[in-house]
Amino acid sequence: MKVTQENLPHSQVGLEIEVPAAEVKSYYEKSIQDLVKNANIPGFRKGKVPRQIILQRFGVDRVKAMAAEDLMQKTMPAAVKQEAIPAIGNYQITSNFDEIVDNFSTDKPLVFKGSVDVMPEVKVGDYTKPAVTAEETKVAENAVADFLLERQKEKATLVPVEGRGAQIDDIAVVDYSAKRLDGEDVEGATATDAEFEMSHGKFIADLVDGMVGMKVDETKEILVRFPADYARQDLADAQINFTVTVKGLKIPELPALDDDFAKEISKEETMEALQAMLIDNFTKEAADKTQASIDAALADSVIAITELDPPESLIEQEVISILETMANQFSQYGMDVSKLFTKESIPKMKENCRPDALKNLKRSLGIAKIAELEKITVETSEVQARALIIRQQLEGKADEDRLKAFVESDLINEKVMKFLRDRAVVTLVPVGSLAKQAEDLEIDPDGTIETTATTVAE
Repeated sequence: MKVTQENLPHSQVGLEIEVPAAEVKSYYEKSIQDLVKNANIPGFRKGKVPRQIILQRFGVDRVKAMAAEDLMQKTMPAAVKQEAIPAIGNYQITSNFDEIVDNFSTDKPLVFKGSVDVMPEVKVGDYTKPAVTAEETKVAENAVADFLLERQKEKATLVPVEGRGAQIDDIAVVDYSAKRLDGEDVEGATATDAEFEMSHGKFIADLVDGMVGMKVDETKEILVRFPADYARQDLADAQINFTVTVKGLKIPELPALDDDFAKEISKEETMEALQAMLIDNFTKEAADKTQASIDAALADSVIAITELDPPESLIEQEVISILETMANQFSQYGMDVSKLFTKESIPKMKENCRPDALKNLKRSLGIAKIAELEKITVETSEVQARALIIRQQLEGKADEDRLKAFVESDLINEKVMKFLRDRAVVTLVPVGSLAKQAEDLEIDPDGTIETTATTVAE
């Protein structure tokens, strides 16, 4: 078999395959024998139908079509193997099948064309000193105090209040009912002995504000306008009359911030130790978020300098991977995936995922190219140690080949990211700055962009 190769766009290799006449005749004869074995023709026993009758009944063109299809389907992968082409995905026959059948002859070679997808050639720009901007997460000044206050509220005891009217942050015990302006009752808006936390973040502001100053056993009508984006559409932007009777007022009595409290909400023995632990945790959390932002910026820098022309099959594979991840996440949230991923919605979802798929390919293949150029490798012992951990987490239910490939890729990715971090010039900006800059960049007349930033020295 003679094979001629040519490079095609989108990382495809084109093949022109010439099959010798003797082999073409062999496939033709095999097609006739297959028909002889399987044909049910009145007057003849199965498998004993004469050759001429087969040709008359099915026609020579039918036999040629069977032989040509069988020949191409079996010869194409053999040609790929013969030429040692590192193909990915399935091959495609690109010749016109009708023309192949018309020109089919057992006396001459059969020539047809096909193509296979291969991994794209990857080119990366200068990655030796990446300059990136990332967001720096800092520990909020009152982070520890706010955390402890929330825990105090959770452990608080409600105590009755007497001798004053209701105030913001009180817990009011109320009976209430609601009517529309035309006097119609509002469905589901009636309650007895309901505990009502008087906070704008908990209930509609008009209702909270209208109750301020009410005393126990007082009844009051309060006109409330619901927000335009209220969840119940029948109440959105509606004016409703509430009749509210206050039956009791309570306030939360917070426990003392002492050693007993520290023991109750943590494993620490003293409040001092708890506060120190919280500072350490918040500091580490902030550092981790900052590092994650830096790593994301470095990954984006790899995408920006990576050039490739991936085959459609590779893009499709990455799109499917994204959709599978989405489906798993939706399922974990308790959503009905079958209603989201329908025959009608999937094509549009694939189209929407395509830009992210291309970015993912640029990032992963760009990182792999940097590893190749810098001769970054992983030891067998590293792969085995990481694979053991994952295998234990999966309780031994893992495909070993896929697990090994995943671990090797993951370790290479980690080492390349460390390589980039060690050489990066990172400009840190406050959290939210990058999103703000993307939405509304203010450019000075000289073309510069003014930002407040901290540079991490190399």
